[in-house]
Amino acid sequence: MPRTRVVVGLSGGVDSSVSAFLLKEQGYDVVGLFMKNWEDDPECRSREDLVDAIAVSDVLGIDMEVVNFAEEYRDRVFRYFLEEYQAGRTPNPDVLCNSEIKFRAFLDYAVNLGATQIATGHYAQLRETEGRFELLRGLDRHKDQSYFLYRLNQEQLSRTLFPVGHLKKPQVRELARQAGLATATKKDSTGICFIGERPFREFLERYLPRHPGPMETPEGRCVGKHQGLAFYTLGQRQGLGIGGSGDAWFVAGKDLAQNRLIVVQGHEHPLLYRQQVTAQQLSWISGQTPNPEPAYQAKNRYRQEDSPCRLLSADAQTLHLIFDKPQWAVTPGQSTVLYQGEVCLGGGILT
Repeated sequence: MPRTRVVVGLSGGVDSSVSAFLLKEQGYDVVGLFMKNWEDDPECRSREDLVDAIAVSDVLGIDMEVVNFAEEYRDRVFRYFLEEYQAGRTPNPDVLCNSEIKFRAFLDYAVNLGATQIATGHYAQLRETEGRFELLRGLDRHKDQSYFLYRLNQEQLSRTLFPVGHLKKPQVRELARQAGLATATKKDSTGICFIGERPFREFLERYLPRHPGPMETPEGRCVGKHQGLAFYTLGQRQGLGIGGSGDAWFVAGKDLAQNRLIVVQGHEHPLLYRQQVTAQQLSWISGQTPNPEPAYQAKNRYRQEDSPCRLLSADAQTLHLIFDKPQWAVTPGQSTVLYQGEVCLGGGILT
């Protein structure tokens, strides 16, 4: 009887490497697929990652293909990324990359290779209940990536495996070491490839023009000059260049009509907090809007603890949440993601 074919997204990192290893150990017909999503930047780690992915496939004895999704990435992800920054918002391209590239373009390609399922190294888990798939947090709460996957739908989840979702990171590295994989000690990548670890504003200025304007307090006192509203995000402290004594300065708002950047002093300034949030461009994993009941938690950015909240209202277009405690630096363009215990329900883009 032919073995079930699974195509694994081999990124050149330890998590996807161990995912391929575990699936092969479980008897699947494993094929590795390295996705090239960006071509504009010679500093991108793509070349190094490709070499590592090839090395892993050689050790595991699996076939590997390289596919170029740069055009799809530019059209479906990067264009949106720039449009959002130009509109004064702060997008999360990793969310869109997952729903449009890793679990759509990649999935379509894998099906053409004869695969019934795809697998990635995401720290998330799946549970099937009465024919419906639920997305669960990864066991390693420090690495849980369900936040980035909230836009996946039932069709995508039904064809997906997360082989390392039930493991903690040290266990994954130990498995890689035991399997003789060169990625066992490789440093985790941070951020998106096309930005890397360079200064963010430096990267963005390659694609967006400067539109300098005043930095002002909420009372209208000018305290500095900004280089363009697109280059700043709510809650930002670094890079403001405001001198003087007293508490640190933070970005608290953007006045697009008058090209003003609103700044305040002190991490606890009330203008940095919001208790109610609104989101649009909603996506629910079950395909249905959640019921308005109180036992929910949500996070408004990835590196944030869950916060208890209630649904004030939710329909097909708009979600209104009220949190038990005010939330710091709620940023338009980021995602608010709703949870019920360990289950990720979905979410939307903060407005």
